[in-house]
Amino acid sequence: MATEIERKYLVTGNDYRTLTQPIRYRQGYLCLDTKRIVRVRIKPDRAILAVKSIMSDETRLEFEYEIDMTEANVILDELCEKPIIEKDRYKIEYHGFKWDVDEFMGENAGLVVAEVNLDNEDQQVPLPGWVGKDVSKEPKYLNCELIRNPYSKW
Repeated sequence: MATEIERKYLVTGNDYRTLTQPIRYRQGYLCLDTKRIVRVRIKPDRAILAVKSIMSDETRLEFEYEIDMTEANVILDELCEKPIIEKDRYKIEYHGFKWDVDEFMGENAGLVVAEVNLDNEDQQVPLPGWVGKDVSKEPKYLNCELIRNPYSKW
């Protein structure tokens, strides 16, 4: 069993783009209960089924299982809630912390958020210059909420 502790921030600049190449993600949700979600994610090299439960604004239980790519595509196309989340992810290391910057597409185009994983909820994190407001406690920025209420409708 894994525990995921992360903070989420809005991104204010685009300097992060010069640091690494993006990875295209497609993901969808079979269960949109914000306290427990079931997600299918396709990366270029593999597909993952994830089950998560929210314990607090920043902490989740997380279980991940690799699944067949063909089956993952069928699940996304036929079973998942719409719209499917499509995004380019930039993986960046900054002062010993691993950051994921997500540029959303489709109905969530224009939204760019950064997430950083932590060892504990009280951990202090040095922020890169392209990181803005902390939105960790704002549920509307959760990927599963972006399906119910896409950024284009805000």
